[in-house]
Formats: sequence, C-alpha cells, structure tokens
Amino acid sequence: MDRTQDAARAEILARLAVSREELRAILDPSRNQPNADGSTGARQGGFPRSRTLQMLMSGRGLGTLGALAAGLMVARPALALRVLRLLPASAIGRMLLVRAISALRAK
Repeated sequence: MDRTQDAARAEILARLAVSREELRAILDPSRNQPNADGSTGARQGGFPRSRTLQMLMSGRGLGTLGALAAGLMVARPALALRVLRLLPASAIGRMLLVRAISALRAK
C-alpha cells in the first residue's frame, strides 16, 4: 500500500510541477517577446521598466491616463500640477517623440 501511495504522490507532484511551469510561462513572459504594440521588452535602464508602466503607456493605457488626468485637472488643478511635476518629463517626452515619428513613418 505504501508503494501505491508513493506512486500516486509522485504523479501528483509531477502534474503540479508541470502546472506551475505553465502558470510561470503565462504570468511571467520572457522580456525578449514583443509586446502588443510591436516593441520588445524594456531595455536595460530604459523607461518604463515596470510592466505596470509599460501597460499604462500602451495605447489603451494612454487613453485611460489621459481621461484620468483631464478629470483631475478639472476637479483639482493644483494637485494635478503637483503630480505632473513628479513625472520624469525628459523620458516621457522622448518616448512620445519616438511614437510620433514611428506613426508618421507608418503612414
């Protein structure tokens, strides 16, 4: 009876290991895979480094951020300007310039 339990336990552990690897592949994609907008993962030291900011800087994320910023500017302009000063303007400006140039090339 111990051998059957050990075999069943080994089978369950093997299936769990396979399941964990599948989840890891889904939830933690390789940095070399292209994103939805066609760009590759963040370069070493590039902006944005975190996946949250990469998602927010995508097309849908920018629309959401724009609506949020407009609402904040209407509701509390002083707070909106204070938050705006916290952003790395040079990195965001450079990224927006690259996007604009690539959009012009695509047309």
